[in-house]
Order: sequence, then structure tokens, then C-alpha cells
Amino acid sequence: MKRLNSVEEIKKALKQENYICDDPLAFTLYLSMQMEKPLLLEGEPGVGKTEIAKVLASVLGRKLIRLQCYEGLDATSTIYEWNYAKQLLKIKATDTTAGGHVENVFSDEFLIPRPLLQAVRGEEKVVLLIDEVDRADEEFEAFLLEILSDFQVTIPEMGTVKAKHKPIVIITSNRVRELHDALKRRCLYYFIDYPSIEREREIILAKIPTIEAKLAKKISRIMATLREQEFYKRPGVAETLDWSQALTFLETEEIDEATMDMTSGCLFKFKEDVKKFKDLSTTVLIHAETKIE
Repeated sequence: MKRLNSVEEIKKALKQENYICDDPLAFTLYLSMQMEKPLLLEGEPGVGKTEIAKVLASVLGRKLIRLQCYEGLDATSTIYEWNYAKQLLKIKATDTTAGGHVENVFSDEFLIPRPLLQAVRGEEKVVLLIDEVDRADEEFEAFLLEILSDFQVTIPEMGTVKAKHKPIVIITSNRVRELHDALKRRCLYYFIDYPSIEREREIILAKIPTIEAKLAKKISRIMATLREQEFYKRPGVAETLDWSQALTFLETEEIDEATMDMTSGCLFKFKEDVKKFKDLSTTVLIHAETKIE
């Protein structure tokens, strides 16, 4: 199992997996692993927060355990629950009238571990991704505190389960709502912003090796210009890559108003944003040419 012992090793390893990482982010990842503290990543959707956990698991040779958060998430779907049907069958199978002894049905045999417990009590080292935690209810954050601070889970019927190997924990948030201070205190923090023109071009070339360098340069300038505009949902890096790939299928090195009109669905997912994009296409193309990297 691979170890990353420096910031440069982290950058190099992530780049081999086509994830372009800048120095501040690499340093924060390094600190998180050295200090064995969870890392909270915030930023707009599509800037690469989730991808970090996936790539990190790949380069370290660790299993990735992913908990996708949503409204209504609770302990039974995230930590553990009891197999009630199996417990009931065990009790019924025991002949108590003939002096039989009812076994303890709150044991490991009847326990169903969910992602958080799996990450804590696993025999192998893992990367735990708690994705889009801001989409879950505020009460859900209370379930995370014991795991994030002590890497353990308390099961009232069995006791405390401590991690044999502390997982690398990556928590992501799109800032749909503000997270509680108690959760933030247990984590290191990093905000992932939209990349610079130069870095986005580097990302495009890494992810889509068949694209022409000239086209990648123009795309990155257009994306920087678009993000200066007011849209309901500004396009992230994920949309940049979709658009770049779509443009390669057109086999063109130039981007004009007609091309932008045909491919607008790669960048925007709301009717109002698509309309505004089409209305601004000429202005965006002109301003993109004047962008300084």
C-alpha cells in the first residue's frame, strides 16, 4: 500500500491519475494525512471535490467507502442497524419452554454495518468519502462527531468499536447550507475555487488527451469569461470537460456562435441559463480573446 510523504509526492501521484492539484490543496491533503484529521472540502458543484477522494483512494491502493448524503439520512442507513428478522427467527428457534437459553441477539452475528461503521471497523485501510454533507439534515451532523474526533462508533448494545486503521476522511460540501461549528472544528478545511485559465487548460489536456492545445486554450478562456457572468448555475470543471469532449466530436479548432448554440446543453442545465448564454455568445467570444492568463 503506497504512502505519500511530501507535498510534491502528492501532486505527482494525483497528476498521474489526471488530477491537477495546486500547492495549497496538496499541502492541505498532506497535513490531513499526517495529522490524521478529516478534511472538509467546500466549493461550487463540479470543481473536483468528490474526485479528490476517488483519486486519493486509487493512488494509495485503498478501498473507497462513499456515503452520499441526502435529506432524511439517519443512523440506520449510515452507521448500523440490527437484522430484526434474523433476531426474531433466532428467538423463535430457541425452545424456552424446555429450558432452552435465549442467546444474545445483539451481537455481531445480527449486526448490519453501514458505510460509517464499515470504515471504522474494517480490516483494511480505507478512504471514507462523506459526499455533499450539506444536503443532509442538521441533526445528521451529530452522528458524525464521534467518528470524526475519535474514529470510533458507540453501539449501546455492544459497546464502543474503535478503528483498527484510521480512515482518511474526505467530507465535501456545496454550501447549500452552513455546517455546524462542532463539525468544522474536527476537520481541516479547504475551499476549492474555480481554476485559473492556465490550470483549467492543463486539466482539459490531461483529461482529454485527443484535444488540440489551441482549442483547450480557447475553451479555458471562454470558461473564465462565463464565470464572471450571473447565471443561476455557473458551469464547473465537470461541465468544461463535457463541453471540451463535445467539441472534439465536431472536429473543429474554432468556436463560433453557432457552435456555442449547438453545445449549450453541455454547460448549462437550466432554460434561463441556456437563453442567456446564447444571448451573450458574441460578447463572451470577444472578451475571451482579451483574457490574460
